[in-house]
Amino acid sequence: MSSEIELRDGETSLEKAAEEPIANPGLPEHKWRPTDVDPKAEKRAERQVATLFLISMAASVAFVVAYLTIDVGDNPDTFGGLGASTLALGLALGTALLAIGIGVIHWARKLMGDHEIVEMRHPARSSDEDREYAVNELLTGIEESGIGRRPLVRNTLLGALGLVGLPFIIGLGDLGPLPGRKLYHTVWKPGMRVTRDVVGTPIKVSDLEIGDLVNAEPEIVFAVNEEGEHELHGVELQVAKSKAAVILVRMEPHEITAAKGRENWSVDGIICYSKICTHVGCPISLNERKSHHLLCPCHQSTFDLADNGRVIFGPAARALPQLPLMVDDEGYLVAQDDFDQPVGPSFWERG
Repeated sequence: MSSEIELRDGETSLEKAAEEPIANPGLPEHKWRPTDVDPKAEKRAERQVATLFLISMAASVAFVVAYLTIDVGDNPDTFGGLGASTLALGLALGTALLAIGIGVIHWARKLMGDHEIVEMRHPARSSDEDREYAVNELLTGIEESGIGRRPLVRNTLLGALGLVGLPFIIGLGDLGPLPGRKLYHTVWKPGMRVTRDVVGTPIKVSDLEIGDLVNAEPEIVFAVNEEGEHELHGVELQVAKSKAAVILVRMEPHEITAAKGRENWSVDGIICYSKICTHVGCPISLNERKSHHLLCPCHQSTFDLADNGRVIFGPAARALPQLPLMVDDEGYLVAQDDFDQPVGPSFWERG
């Protein structure tokens, strides 16, 4: 390649010098790379790039093997005082990514086209001719990269890029077990008393006046597992109560428009709904007494408590789940059963 710089229109830099903002100092004579003039060096570089991509593929597979085989239980495997799983996974993933990076750099430096070009600054919006030229240059670059002429490099790169995703996919298993049916139910069950939030005192019908709104929760929370029913404590108790949090509102009984099958879900105008907004799960209790509208403070979703918790404004797509109420033998408000639908925001498995 001559020391005169090639321009797009075929003219040399000397012929265009008068139009340039500064004099063109020229370039030293271009030095060809060994891979440009020696077919053996070119093939050797191609094999080196392919080898790096194969190393990446092997490291990705090693990550999956290590993830599935190395013990991380109560007595985890160790290596040099370090967790063997963490060490193996880190080395395997790092090697997979590093080998791809080195391989691409080596490919660009040794095998892709090697040209020296200069272009003066131009207006921000290129002309149609420049745009057409850019597309042609892109196609030329693809051609000069040799990806079409070098199936070994191309195929090993595709294999490396395909397998390097496996460590990330297999790592999704560490996000925890799937919730199964846990999102469909809360701890509410027939006969469980409704109590005031924080203080935990049970509520009678006479405790509420028209227009009152009370934040409430289940009385004593139990759960059922393989070993039978057990009382919840600590964090497990707080999580259960947060999912089961409700609001009680009292209005005139004739103001309630009960959906079919919900005619007996309220008691003397006292109606109960989940406290968790069905948009993104914010706690809600901003009540407009005259209209019986409940406003979520996060994104202004508004629900009509007199009409089955129906959404009347905002981004929420579902009505508030309603908890059916009744009165026990001592006159306290209790749940007839759990909610008839999942509380909170929508999720993938929800119908």
